[in-house]
Amino acid sequence: MSTEMQDPLKGYKGRARARLSALGLRVWSEARLTNDAGSVFEGVILPRSETLDDEHIVVKMKNGYNVGVHVDRVAAAVELGFKEAIYKIPEKEFPVQPDLPRVTLLGTGGTIASRLDYRTGAVIPAFTPGELYGAVPELADICNLTTKKLFGVFSENMAREQYITLAHAIGAEIAGGVDGIVIGHGTDTMGHTAAILSFMVQDSPVPIVIVGSQRSSDRPSSDAALNLIHAVRAAAYGDIAEVQISMFGPTSDRYGLLHRGTRTRKMHSSYRNTFRTIGDVPLAVVSRDSFTHINSEYIQRDRSRQVKIDAVYDERSTILYYYPGMHPDLVDALVEKGYRGIVIAGTGLGHVNKPLYPAIKRAVDAGVHVMMTVQTLWGYAQMYVYDTGRDLLDIGIVPLDNMLPETALMKLSWVLGHTSDREEVTRLMRKPVNHEITEREPHNGYLIMQGGLLETEEYIQSHWK
Repeated sequence: MSTEMQDPLKGYKGRARARLSALGLRVWSEARLTNDAGSVFEGVILPRSETLDDEHIVVKMKNGYNVGVHVDRVAAAVELGFKEAIYKIPEKEFPVQPDLPRVTLLGTGGTIASRLDYRTGAVIPAFTPGELYGAVPELADICNLTTKKLFGVFSENMAREQYITLAHAIGAEIAGGVDGIVIGHGTDTMGHTAAILSFMVQDSPVPIVIVGSQRSSDRPSSDAALNLIHAVRAAAYGDIAEVQISMFGPTSDRYGLLHRGTRTRKMHSSYRNTFRTIGDVPLAVVSRDSFTHINSEYIQRDRSRQVKIDAVYDERSTILYYYPGMHPDLVDALVEKGYRGIVIAGTGLGHVNKPLYPAIKRAVDAGVHVMMTVQTLWGYAQMYVYDTGRDLLDIGIVPLDNMLPETALMKLSWVLGHTSDREEVTRLMRKPVNHEITEREPHNGYLIMQGGLLETEEYIQSHWK
């Protein structure tokens, strides 16, 4: 007998449990609830997460969305039927077709295909080839898929250990002859991982595509399946043998974009098209059946090329996001705590206030490597324009042109894993590995449409779908 059958009010406690019992409703029953305003909510009564409050009854509506109805507002309810639900992704044997490319999916965490744990409300990812085939059967028409779970962490918990493990795993898969690699990853720090892998894994002969989803698979608006299809196609058939991110292009599901690992940033907390290429244009458009290259500068697939795995990382680096009135003791504290590298996200062309100058000089004199980026994200640190910038150059700050702050942090951590020599650190930080610094930004590399303006609204109305 299932747990739900043993407890017909699974997960509910306190007031919500008492109200459900009084209404004669059970978990998994199909019901119609009417609130005190006359609104009707019809759907399946879901188990309540045990970690949440006892004020709501959760209903999965027929449109696929969940709604919480406050217990004090339920005026009437009727049970329409009952069918115990088992929320599990079906598992089928992944078919092997000898003529299809070989792709390995390395798992780090995230919600590419998933089911819900209704005890905690957490998302449990599906990961085996059989589970993925059951969730996204289109994958079998694209490639022969192998999956390897390296770890299962939220992306904010990715750090030195995971980066190094992941880089070596990529090297092993390439040595094993795969045609492409997909990395399942949470979206919050996906840009950081893409950047560090761009330095740790160089001269890859095959595509390395990082993918995730903004919305889990149980939601009607999930981007998980299509993102996975796009990523697997890019790994199997794409010609771009670089570390790249594959996620939605527009908010709709018309196409995905492939973004270069060193120039990508998550720009919205919940939009499905959250990722943007900053200071350049994306690498390519990818759909279910085609690729359209946007950027002509990329490393092409070449199976004869030998990959270089250079997986070193020094955690004693940080970002200092400058703000007006910042006190010098922040810099001094970082030096006292043993940090070896500081990336400053400065204002304008790369500026901070004058009270910080002595502290920065003390840091430089103590052997700390201080880099300057710009918090505008687009544009260059051009510290020779104003006296303030020139003074900072004289102190020993190294400008990193148009390198993104997060990419700069990843690269500095990687460089400091090799050397502490000031001249060598400066040389390596300013020598591009893969477009983290570009000579110029294209004219269409900075496009922000301001809503409300006539021309913007006309464009949106004609293109928004």
